[in-house]
Amino acid sequence: MSRLRWPLLVAGTWAVLLYLMLPTLVAVPVSLTDNRYLSLPSHGVLSLRHYGTFFTDPVWQSAILQSLGIGLAATALAVTLGGLAAIGLWRLSSGLAESVRMLALAPMIVPPLVSALAFYRLFAAWGLLDTIAGVVIAHTLLAAPFVLITVSAALANIDLRQEQASRSLGASGAQTIRLVILPQILPGLVTGAVFAFLTSWDEIIVTLFIAVRDVYTLPRKMWDGINENLEPTIAAAATVLFVLTLLLIGGQALREAWRKDGAKDIA
Repeated sequence: MSRLRWPLLVAGTWAVLLYLMLPTLVAVPVSLTDNRYLSLPSHGVLSLRHYGTFFTDPVWQSAILQSLGIGLAATALAVTLGGLAAIGLWRLSSGLAESVRMLALAPMIVPPLVSALAFYRLFAAWGLLDTIAGVVIAHTLLAAPFVLITVSAALANIDLRQEQASRSLGASGAQTIRLVILPQILPGLVTGAVFAFLTSWDEIIVTLFIAVRDVYTLPRKMWDGINENLEPTIAAAATVLFVLTLLLIGGQALREAWRKDGAKDIA
């Protein structure tokens, strides 16, 4: 039984992953149908017409560009805020710092519907409803905890005395962060940026609450399409989102594997 334990664990893990991915994979053949309604390809005829609609239709193009712009802006802000927060909490290393860390991770713990209601009440008072700035701020707050986690994990491998040595040699705080700490936590920042972008790119619940007409992201366009007009273009959009997510996560996993192999070769 001890010899079978690991193979059984691996097989069980793959079975769970396939079970979770199967509903998403159904969208792939549906997106290749030659019909104008949701269905599997008839008589084995595959068509890319719905991908053409997805990439050329002005409404879909506008939704893609808005999601891309909001995602990049939210990622930049989340990396900055999450990275600086992780460095500050790492330097404090106290019970208060752990309490602040738990508070900073609240957006990951609180149900999305509760967060959406909170953003709605706050942005209504600030005049940020249905604005690009409001959506970017909301997505930043939702994505920053992922950066905080990945950067904190990278900082756990750094000796705090490196900062003290840098300061004792005359470096300023900004120089210490830029020249000593930042190069060592760069993998954590990149990983956090990937998860932050995916969080913004896929977010729908909060966006439905704080955006009405002027902000029309890709997930919201898909949501409205499901409610108003079921067409295979939605399946094409879902497939593109799925492939993009796989590419980003897979690319980051390969990058981490190459980095670890390079570190082993140097050692």
